[in-house]
Amino acid sequence: MVFRALFFIVVMVPLLIVVIPAQWLVLTLRLPFWNVLPRLFHRAACLFLGLRVTVVGKPEENRPTLLVSNHVSWTDIFAIGSSADLTFVAKREVKDWFFVGTMADLQRTIYVDRNRRSDAGRTSREMGERLASGAAVLLFAEGQSDIGTHVLPFRSALVGAAQLAMEAAGAKDVVIQPVTVAYTRLQGLPVSLTDRSLIAWIKSKGLRENIVEMLTGGVKDVTVAFGRPLPLEAGADRKSVTKQAEDQVRAMLVALNRSMPLPTVTG
Repeated sequence: MVFRALFFIVVMVPLLIVVIPAQWLVLTLRLPFWNVLPRLFHRAACLFLGLRVTVVGKPEENRPTLLVSNHVSWTDIFAIGSSADLTFVAKREVKDWFFVGTMADLQRTIYVDRNRRSDAGRTSREMGERLASGAAVLLFAEGQSDIGTHVLPFRSALVGAAQLAMEAAGAKDVVIQPVTVAYTRLQGLPVSLTDRSLIAWIKSKGLRENIVEMLTGGVKDVTVAFGRPLPLEAGADRKSVTKQAEDQVRAMLVALNRSMPLPTVTG
């Protein structure tokens, strides 16, 4: 805890003082290298939080990509963000969280209001525009976080909406790439079920409580595995494509949690 306090004062605070105004300027001027500073911040945050990230496979680059991932904890964002250049899709409430909302805005996060059906159209249009520009967008496809032992069914509705929006925006050669996040070891030992309850952000636990547990916990090994990209063509069966991506994520999560060889689905 002492090391983290010193790291925060010596590294994180100066970094934030530089990154926040610099990134605001980059976005205001619409400079092409908007992703450089967020990637740097995520890597520093991983060090601060004690996340030792291993990347398996590689994210698609230089083409429109919709990434779909399982979701265990808010720390997934730092693990994935340190591994790839992308934009996240987050629930609308995140925008109003102190400091978190500011940092999310600086990474061009796309917000969705899950309590308003009418908002899905705006979200999908924004996703379509980002994809049409050649960007990568990540969606936590389960719709909520889980403890990390299994994968909840992926929601295909937003994938389908993005599919229609990308067609309207003129996005071509779009792929959907499965991403698996697995917390495998804590302080060098395999993660137990009790450990998972300390890592995962579950409904019965407040954000503040989970943050304290993460900051006071040991070093956590987390693997980010990029699966085999699937074509997301106009008119393709969204439910079928989403299910294929879900199956890849589930297979990779099972293998990683059991320290088994990964199936041949990584990109």
